[in-house]
Amino acid sequence: MSSKQVLPRDRANRDVDDAVSTYLNQHAEEAALGLVDAIEDAYALLSRYPAIGASRYAHELDIPGLRSWPLRRFPYVIFYIEQENHIDVWRVLHARRDIPAMMQQPD
Repeated sequence: MSSKQVLPRDRANRDVDDAVSTYLNQHAEEAALGLVDAIEDAYALLSRYPAIGASRYAHELDIPGLRSWPLRRFPYVIFYIEQENHIDVWRVLHARRDIPAMMQQPD
């Protein structure tokens, strides 16, 4: 099985930057670094096994192909769509947010 390149959208990158900033503002540098590591590990996993994510939000939001993958040690969820040649990461959101509303915000 070959891997697909993971390409986060600008909005997904801003989500990650915001999450890291939140940890840094709380003087939780180790948590910030751990979050980045967890996201990188999740991206590596999704590049090899893109169908692993749940499709629950695809139905709820009427976005065909949308999948989600929760991070293990952090309360964040990666939202993505598998394309023919890459993984299109739409958002990386805190699990306790109003995910349907956040997913429908314009870039």
